[in-house]
Amino acid sequence: MYELLKRDGLAKRGRLHTVHGVVETPVFMNVGTSAAIKGAVSTTDLQEIKTQVELSNTYHLHVRPGDEVVKKLGGLHKFMVWNKPILTDSGGFQVFSLAGLRRIKEEGVYFNSHVDGRKIFMGPEESMRIQSNLASTIAMAFDECPSSVADRDYMERSVDRTTRWLVRCKKEMERLNGLSDTINRNQLLFGINQGGIYEDIRIRHAQEITKLNLDGYAVGGLAVGESHEEMYRILDAVVPFLPTEKPTYLMGVGTPANILEAVDRGVDFFDCVYPSRNGRHGHVYTNQGKLNLFNAKYELDEGPIEEGCQCPACRIYSRAYIRHLLKAKEMLGMRLCVLHNLYFYNTMMEEIRKAIEEGNYKEYKSRKLDGMMKSIKKV
Repeated sequence: MYELLKRDGLAKRGRLHTVHGVVETPVFMNVGTSAAIKGAVSTTDLQEIKTQVELSNTYHLHVRPGDEVVKKLGGLHKFMVWNKPILTDSGGFQVFSLAGLRRIKEEGVYFNSHVDGRKIFMGPEESMRIQSNLASTIAMAFDECPSSVADRDYMERSVDRTTRWLVRCKKEMERLNGLSDTINRNQLLFGINQGGIYEDIRIRHAQEITKLNLDGYAVGGLAVGESHEEMYRILDAVVPFLPTEKPTYLMGVGTPANILEAVDRGVDFFDCVYPSRNGRHGHVYTNQGKLNLFNAKYELDEGPIEEGCQCPACRIYSRAYIRHLLKAKEMLGMRLCVLHNLYFYNTMMEEIRKAIEEGNYKEYKSRKLDGMMKSIKKV
């Protein structure tokens, strides 16, 4: 059950109650594609850096180690040793990202595994069964994520197929949640809005899927090549047609600025690989902008990544030491940067929730963006 606690303009302060605990929203979900955050980050680390939701990838876990294996081991929570909510995406994004290895049909998608080339079929029912085996808290509906530059005719046909797939997903999840051997019989289902950069297609699709009364709704197919301005335009158009009394999830987004802007447009769930990926390359987020710790100016810098930060890296280590680790290609350097970045994101979400509660979100957003932009202007 989702509670809408407060509105500040379009910004939403909510609370999602799940079988694995409460999620305070807006929330950033920390991405652990193969049931682990890249950069040697453990689930005990995730507890320390204030992670609320971990996100794993259905397709990747189906390929390796296999969802049946995970089910035999008690489900993803037990497998990972993680007691908070987990969201699993549906495998639909791989329809986009593995374009050279797949064929889309009405029944589903035929893949060649990116690992060993073996043939894989995944349709709505298969995706739901895999996610049920994983026993995640929230399962995403199986969809097609078309290219942002797809023409109108293809986009309309793709969106209509995604709607038909969503109906099949809902029916199969209801069946699975009724089985006695299902690990999580309270698994939630989020549907996905598609339509590229065509406002009218997006709105029509939002109206259609809202009728299905799902547990939450995502906006997919953005951050796949279109400009930030186009993304904000689509959010302005489509979010008002998604139910405010349900969670709204912007998939695969994004930078701190993207999140701040999307919250202002009514979005309250986010995920992105940026903080972990950038951290592994020595790029760290601060309230004064993003820093590249490989830069020579940090060679003798005895200060933390950011003064006042209480993350595991900043409490103990200097920029100079972390730079040395990165230059020496020691895993610890990457690990510390990833921990800092995820802590930064999770802390920013705390600040966002507080600002909405206090009714000053727009002021907070402006102040936060101004601080992060100053360093960019200096460079």
